[in-house]
Amino acid sequence: MKIQEAQTVKEFKWQVIFLLLFFSLYQSVSAQIHYSIFEEMQKGSLIGNLGKDLGLNIKDISVRKFRVVSQFSEKYFSVNLLNGNLNVANRIDRETLCGTAEECFLTFDAVIENPLNIYHVRVDIKDINDNPPRFVHETIELKISEHTLPGVRFALQSAEDLDVGINSLQSYKLNKNKHFALAEEAGTDSSIKPKLILEVPLDREVESIHEIVLTAFDGGNPVQSGTTLIIITVTDLNDNFPQFVQDVYKVSINENIPLNSTILHVSASQSKQAIKTFYIYSISGEIKVKENLDYEKTKYYEISVEAKDGGDLVSQAKVLIEILDENDNVPEISVTSITNPVCEDSAPGTVVALINIQDLDSGENGEFDCKAVGAVPFKLLLSSGNFYKIVTTSSLDREKDSYYNITIEATDHGSPPLSLRKSIRLDISDNNNQEPPIYSIQALDKDTGENAKLKQLIMVLHHYETDREFQIQVIAKDHGSPSLNSSTILRICIIDQNDNLPIILYPSPDADAGGSAGYEMVSFSSDQGSLVTKVIAVDADSGHNAWLSYYFSQDSDTSHFIIDQYTGEVRTARVFQEKDVLRHRVVVIVKDNGTPPLTASVTVNLVVADNFQNVPPELTHQTRKLDPQSNMHIYLVIAVAVISFLFLLTVILVIICKYRIIV
Repeated sequence: MKIQEAQTVKEFKWQVIFLLLFFSLYQSVSAQIHYSIFEEMQKGSLIGNLGKDLGLNIKDISVRKFRVVSQFSEKYFSVNLLNGNLNVANRIDRETLCGTAEECFLTFDAVIENPLNIYHVRVDIKDINDNPPRFVHETIELKISEHTLPGVRFALQSAEDLDVGINSLQSYKLNKNKHFALAEEAGTDSSIKPKLILEVPLDREVESIHEIVLTAFDGGNPVQSGTTLIIITVTDLNDNFPQFVQDVYKVSINENIPLNSTILHVSASQSKQAIKTFYIYSISGEIKVKENLDYEKTKYYEISVEAKDGGDLVSQAKVLIEILDENDNVPEISVTSITNPVCEDSAPGTVVALINIQDLDSGENGEFDCKAVGAVPFKLLLSSGNFYKIVTTSSLDREKDSYYNITIEATDHGSPPLSLRKSIRLDISDNNNQEPPIYSIQALDKDTGENAKLKQLIMVLHHYETDREFQIQVIAKDHGSPSLNSSTILRICIIDQNDNLPIILYPSPDADAGGSAGYEMVSFSSDQGSLVTKVIAVDADSGHNAWLSYYFSQDSDTSHFIIDQYTGEVRTARVFQEKDVLRHRVVVIVKDNGTPPLTASVTVNLVVADNFQNVPPELTHQTRKLDPQSNMHIYLVIAVAVISFLFLLTVILVIICKYRIIV
């Protein structure tokens, strides 16, 4: 079944608003959003626009590293960084995830950085009718005495349906026959149990074997069904049915129960649902564990059992097995986001990393405490859910400690408790907070008198890369006879200051156009992500001061375009529509990485058209006037013409001179 739409449900509560206000003190925001989808949606199907629903700026989500964070759910969902859409990444099978549980959902955290924000997302998985009812056995064999009186009921094996709700098993039907009718009885667990009712007495001499088809139907649209063949052998008198002590047996066992342990005594035959996990001794009625149990995978088992006497009269019961959680999972620590290195002038309380801690156990076994171990200037603060922030507790000093190994320890509340440690290396970047010391150069001579008197000479040996480095030779010379001397090289390095603005090479601003770079043509049929133009800039500074980043000004019309922060490439954000504006004016800001940062800007006018003839008339003349390449072509033509003329004139003069000499 193809599901065409995903239903979106948002639930914002006052508690969430309170959390938003509280966590904003730490530059971290927490929110929650709900979606509802059907299982088995195709890979790539749209769930909703997560970026828009969370109120995020779509053009920033790529730069701010918007992503899905979950150790389990991230394989099922993905975020498109171009438009903020949340899509199905892999097949989602509700029955595999949740079995027959009425409620089934997946959760994950959406994280975005600069500033750090965390959004909790829940996706409810709705059932579709993708499983028909199935009988454990293709045939059911009964032996009924020909002396059985009408009205006697015979229990039949129930069908199983992995779907839930209306898509689950709803009814049974018996094919038309002379002797039997069908009754449906509700079990204590709300299941439907079929019973075969004898209405017309049997006669072994007339017909010794009867074959009847039992069909089970679900409530889906379209309805799905499954069948089993009931083979009835008519025998002599057998008038005592086996009886269970109770209709439903409930038992709870620990998930770490040893293999081959007995959990219950009944006389039964098993359903396929539990054959892999449990087995039963048909004579003693013992149900034993066949394989290792895992509470985190399956919490409940339902086993349909039946008791049969020597005359093949059958009764049924159900065994409900609940698995109890054991503390068998250690907390898991994962680093979601980290700022590395951290500047040494960071103020106390600065968030340097975001970590996520998960414990697969439940109850107290899944609860935990965490802390930073050792004497480090960092501590953990609960952000939201299972997210913790690592923040600075005091000022940092790179000259004292150039890095820290932060050890995080998480300990659960189980008995005995389980714990895990994880170390995170955090480098400290340098800040120019140390004044350069002036060192004295001193020469010593072990002689005495005049021989020990020294004079110092300074010679500049080499000066390269203007104002960046000097090498000076210092010579110490005594007054002895003959005079002795010694020398050393003093190297002086000049540290760069951020004193140069970025220079935009392309597109070149035109002073006559008010700082605008002219017009760029954009094809109306451009695909999403097509390259429009590229802003190229340089910075005369060096190192970090020369690192450049590119942004659109907030006043720019940028709904149709995006710019790469690091390359300056301007691309289309979506496919153009007939109703779209054809003229766009964007201001590109180029910022260096200095402290404080310096910026430059250029205005780019973008015209959307299929060809030059489609450009609005008022723009055609201006485009031609401002096109630097057209002007360059004119200059080149003039230059070639002048050079050709001068060359021709020179040749003529040479010929005339030679002619006169000959004459």
